[in-house]
Amino acid sequence: MKRKPESVINTSKKRFAIQLFLFILFIGAIVALTILYAPAITRLVGNPDHFRQFIDSYGALSILVFIGFQVLQVIIAAIPGEFVQIAGGYIFGTVLGTLYSVIGIMIGAVIAFFTARLLGYRVIAALISQANIDKFSFLLNNKKGEMIVFLLFLIPGLPKDILVYIAGLSPLKPFRFFVIFLTARLPGLVGSSLIGANIQQKNYVFALVIFIVACVLFMIGLFSKDLIMRKLKGRSDD
Repeated sequence: MKRKPESVINTSKKRFAIQLFLFILFIGAIVALTILYAPAITRLVGNPDHFRQFIDSYGALSILVFIGFQVLQVIIAAIPGEFVQIAGGYIFGTVLGTLYSVIGIMIGAVIAFFTARLLGYRVIAALISQANIDKFSFLLNNKKGEMIVFLLFLIPGLPKDILVYIAGLSPLKPFRFFVIFLTARLPGLVGSSLIGANIQQKNYVFALVIFIVACVLFMIGLFSKDLIMRKLKGRSDD
């Protein structure tokens, strides 16, 4: 059996050492941010008036600060994204709230996707429960999963942020994934911004109607997700 050249072995060791360092750094940062900021951010975005005052206090940088919140809620799954998106509509209106949310979640998705692709399965195992890994593992080696990925991001009640990390390990090409991700997430972002904007404008009836529709869709997705997953897995095996 022919041995690998010493230079190849050394290069592999260096690559592994760099990946291990980046992995520890990333996981450490996620844990620290979650412990230090996730509870406070959740409380803050849960009160649109307080959140608006906080965002406005940054003046010309307020838009960048809001986009930063959206980036964080993708990377840190503990932060409820719907609260941030509704608050965006409350602060900026439907159109701009949706636009800034799109920019934020796309930046967050790029970071999460390429982090998983760079550091591999270790990131997924550290951030996601084994039950969720097993549930979505059929995506990892599925070369015909674009429609399935679209449906997973479209259906309410499924863990969208976790799915971005898992998608980073799948055979999906990055550009195609981000197009699918944006297309599937856009209706939910528009709906959340509409709710926030109409609350701010005191159109409570219209906001309530949209909220009820969103809740119904969420509950349908939540209670039927196991059935949906079985059907999607069956389709992936065809």
